[in-house]
Amino acid sequence: MKIAIITDTHYGIRKGSKYFHDYFELFYKNVFFPYLEENKVDIVVHMGDAFDSRKSIDYQSLEWAKRVVFDPLSDYETHMIIGNHDCYYKNTNNVNSPELLLVDYKNIKTYSSSKTVNIGGLDILMLPWICSENYKKSLQEIKKTKAKIVMGHLELNGFRATRGHMMEDGMESNIFNKFDKVFSGHFHTRSDDGKIFYLGNPYELFWNDVNDDRGFHIFDTETLTHTLINNPYNLFCNVYYDDTPYQMIKVSDYKDKIVKVIVKKKSNQKKFDKFLDKLYNSGAYEIKIAENFQVFPENDDFVVDDDDNTINILNRYIDESEVNFDKGQVKKIFEKLYREVYEVE
Repeated sequence: MKIAIITDTHYGIRKGSKYFHDYFELFYKNVFFPYLEENKVDIVVHMGDAFDSRKSIDYQSLEWAKRVVFDPLSDYETHMIIGNHDCYYKNTNNVNSPELLLVDYKNIKTYSSSKTVNIGGLDILMLPWICSENYKKSLQEIKKTKAKIVMGHLELNGFRATRGHMMEDGMESNIFNKFDKVFSGHFHTRSDDGKIFYLGNPYELFWNDVNDDRGFHIFDTETLTHTLINNPYNLFCNVYYDDTPYQMIKVSDYKDKIVKVIVKKKSNQKKFDKFLDKLYNSGAYEIKIAENFQVFPENDDFVVDDDDNTINILNRYIDESEVNFDKGQVKKIFEKLYREVYEVE
């Protein structure tokens, strides 16, 4: 039997941005539900963070989520694990958005505490967000379950929290040694060690996601294998300007996108302005310009590649610094600040 796994959908993100929800809708209408119907997949597991805000959701976002996602999903057996963003409190999962907002959907089973369930003839341990209130019970369930597969919303050491940043202060992954495979949400980028798989979220949410494959997965309960189904729609785009003639830009590529113009060389302001004018006329949703790269002291040994993202650059620079300080702690501070900036935007 085939199971569709999706995670970290974050409905209501950016204060209920209609623009972001329109972008999400492309995925659900043109990719996710058509694939399930065409391939006769009738079971879905959502591994947490269905909703974005811990405190509230606006009416427009809730209406959108029901119309675009949960109403079409009512034809499918759905298992929903509670993630940290779903929970009002940080020390307990008891008050959470899926159990409050989706009570009318009889096809949805929610898991705010750990439980072993049988899906398609296979025992699976469902592990919601582990907090202080459920920590001991979660470890007990991990120890006693006969299931060989785990699906959860976990924060484990040694996996990429975002591109360029490895988690260093989460739970130890060796507590899952007894299992054949562990699938998790929480981290939005894909990462695995051959046993534990962070599957990543379905679409881009922040600048750090640019050019990072997103989508959902199909899990086979008989072979215990999983197949990724990529989302072809992107939202963020980098445009590199290197005295590039404005005629060379294909503006149709940037309609409805969030664009960052990275200026590598600009020797003629008028030509640059023409380049920008054409880009502004593309119908891009938003355009940012980055042309001041004197962030770090000049150092011929420190090379920034075109594919490097901001956090990766910062982390490498911190690692290569000769200053004596707690580098891990500094990287955590920068990661937190970086995410806060883009969550506000």
